[in-house]
Amino acid sequence: MDGSSPLLRLAIQVDRDHAELVLTELLDLAPAGVEEVDVSDVLIEYAVYGAPGELPSLPDLEAAAGGALVHVSTSEVAADWAQRWREFHRPLVLGERLTVRPPWEPAGSTPLDVVIDPGQAFGTGAHATTRLCLELLLLEGSGADGGIGTCVDLGCGSGVLAITAALLGFAPVIALDFDPAAVDATAENAAVNGVSLDVRRFDLRAEQAPDADLVVANVLATPLLSWAGLQARLPPRLILSGLLVAETDRVASAYAARGMTLVETRVDGDWAALVLTR
Repeated sequence: MDGSSPLLRLAIQVDRDHAELVLTELLDLAPAGVEEVDVSDVLIEYAVYGAPGELPSLPDLEAAAGGALVHVSTSEVAADWAQRWREFHRPLVLGERLTVRPPWEPAGSTPLDVVIDPGQAFGTGAHATTRLCLELLLLEGSGADGGIGTCVDLGCGSGVLAITAALLGFAPVIALDFDPAAVDATAENAAVNGVSLDVRRFDLRAEQAPDADLVVANVLATPLLSWAGLQARLPPRLILSGLLVAETDRVASAYAARGMTLVETRVDGDWAALVLTR
């Protein structure tokens, strides 16, 4: 993009009942990432950024939502957007164990200090669904050097879950994502954090995930429902997130039909994560 070109923000507001459908389509149209804002109890706003001519067209979104889009707007981002963008990405601190921070923030005081560049893909992990996964992953890991099992991060995004798993002692850790930008970002972030990951491009709609003691999948309900039927052998333990609270019963039932038992549901606002065992 030409540095002289204005940066535009395309915002789409949709009711929560259709939010997952719109988000799924929008991530296909704009895989570099989507900003999410809670507008009200009934509305969610998704936004993407780009130069004129780079922003996605919306017919697919309107079809996915069944005409439920309530407002679409485009605005020019202020000249100080870069600094404001940095201020938006603050460190995430979970208790006394884990800090997840962008590279311009100083190191945290916790034993686990994860550096994630939000400019590469999908933010730094502050979204509720990622935070829930991190909380549950911390419960799974001992913090010892190895010996606590293998882990697959299904839909790795920027790699925050896979990197945290490796720092906790899971080995090997395999990070999978369909988006090439996410694969590249995860590999780069792993190098910055000094961990070894097996990072691969992967389509959960068509491929079998590698066997592992633990699979962490922070995606969306629709692909998780598909994966429940597609995967020939489910792992002993699963952490599933990217779910709206209203979707948890349906997802848990799909995995119960495959012999998985729901052992914990953790909620943060409208979002939830599940732990299941076989």
